[in-house]
Amino acid sequence: MPGEPSPLIELLDGKGAHASPLACVEDLSAELAGSRVSGFPHSIWQILRHLNYWMDYELHRIDGQRVPYPASAAESWPAESTPADQTEWHGEVLRFRKQMQALAGLANSGAEVLARPVEITTPSHAQLSNSIEAVLWQTVAHNSYHVGQIVLLRRALNAWPPQGGGDTW
Repeated sequence: MPGEPSPLIELLDGKGAHASPLACVEDLSAELAGSRVSGFPHSIWQILRHLNYWMDYELHRIDGQRVPYPASAAESWPAESTPADQTEWHGEVLRFRKQMQALAGLANSGAEVLARPVEITTPSHAQLSNSIEAVLWQTVAHNSYHVGQIVLLRRALNAWPPQGGGDTW
């Protein structure tokens, strides 16, 4: 219906069954974000850096910039498990906020913009729909997967729910 937010916007914002991605990270300290939980391969810091890496990659691709596809998945994960300090952590959260806003702006840009093709940068993209809308949906699905990991880590660290709210059942 006209005037209603699209499901894409709702998922970006954390409506319905999704927690707000931003709320899941913005109230954490650098120390907590860098904490390691036994049995989990990454810290919240590493997951957020990974999310920012791929959102940056896709936003550049959507903008028509030719960005090289990483040679391995390891390139999209930071080696360090903790931010250097609170300033570095806050900078990464701010980067996340700005990229989420950019994705939301694209999602609200209208059917003509959403239908535009995005350049293929790796052979695996050739088998996927490469419209801006398709790239946004892929990004939302990727973010949802990893924000779920952040929620689990926060629960394991006794840091759930976030100040911005989240289901506790």
